[in-house]
Amino acid sequence: MPVPVPRQRNVPVAETAPGGTISGGDLTLLIIEDDPAGTISVPQLLDAAGTGVRIRTARNLTEAERLLTDDVHCVLVDLAPGRAAGDELSTLTHVLRLAPRQAVLALTASGDSELASEAVRIGAQDHLVREELDGRLLSRAVRYAVERKRADTAQVKLAESRLRAQENARLERGLLPTPLLEGSDLRFAARYRPGRSRALLGGDFYDTVRTPDGTVHAMIGDVCGHGPDEAALGVELRIAWRALTFAGLCGDELLSTLQQVLEHERESDEIFATLCTVDIAPDGRRAGLCLAGHPTPLIARHGRAAQLLPYDDGGPALGLLPRARWPRRQVELGGAWSLMMYTDGLIEGRQGPGTKQRLGQDGMVAMINRQLTAGLDGESLLEAAVGEVRELNGGELTDDVAVLLLSRGTRA
Repeated sequence: MPVPVPRQRNVPVAETAPGGTISGGDLTLLIIEDDPAGTISVPQLLDAAGTGVRIRTARNLTEAERLLTDDVHCVLVDLAPGRAAGDELSTLTHVLRLAPRQAVLALTASGDSELASEAVRIGAQDHLVREELDGRLLSRAVRYAVERKRADTAQVKLAESRLRAQENARLERGLLPTPLLEGSDLRFAARYRPGRSRALLGGDFYDTVRTPDGTVHAMIGDVCGHGPDEAALGVELRIAWRALTFAGLCGDELLSTLQQVLEHERESDEIFATLCTVDIAPDGRRAGLCLAGHPTPLIARHGRAAQLLPYDDGGPALGLLPRARWPRRQVELGGAWSLMMYTDGLIEGRQGPGTKQRLGQDGMVAMINRQLTAGLDGESLLEAAVGEVRELNGGELTDDVAVLLLSRGTRA
């Protein structure tokens, strides 16, 4: 005989409050019972749960699908006895597909413990025993099921977010360059700090390769902007630079071709990129330098203070002028030296906390000279430089920072 839900007095009203928590009213429960005799007494449930609870009753799955709107918080499925074996779970499975965002409760008979366990295994938040059901128990079960569903949903979203973050991190690490300097006596060091929070890759890019003739080619650049689109464009330019360099291009011819790549790949005509390229001769004593709207490198020679390489006639940034030219200037490096290439994120931070004045190239040169005097070089020099720039800025830098250091002979 069907057991109606008895009247209960002073039962707290379940509620979905702003922000997703349940406190005392305004909860919608959809009951699915396809037994015409009606195993659950809806009027008594209304009295027991309080007027703030909205009850909807569906006699079949078709009616349930019509009544299952976004304001339904929980679905109670009566797995009534007397059906063919497996029909109860097929009904529940169908409801779980219909209601992926709602909590689902399964109602079974006292002797159906295996059915109840299987219902929870395939997705129901909990199960209730028909013979033990009353208004207070149902009210509490619905409230707990809704909260459990929210917790489960949050856990799934967190897991998905972590997986996406891990995949993005692996992808970004794969896009960072691996210098190809086999056979060269030059030492290489680099530091990279994207401006975007929790990102590994920004709009700055760099690369270093050695071609079969013994020339070492180094490049550093900066796409305007800090988002993922700029990061992707930076990777494209870096890969294009490496391919063109191995194909024998350099100087104006290489930069003109890179500008064509940028013009075809950028999302708008306002996107541009600055670039600095250095081609170091096989003997390591001289280099060709090209600047496309980019800060000039810093050189520290053995026994002398670090200074900026002289370069007054560089060309514009890539993407600004359709028929621009980028002259290649020959510079003397000497026997023992360190050459530091960098993006403007290193020099656009503030000179100190609470000030608005930028560090600038002169401030950077003074900072590097202090660190060289302290005996730093290679990786430790770049680590100290980026760390001090951050400290002077009074916190994290908003712009991407890339620094590349090539050294030959004893430390400068």
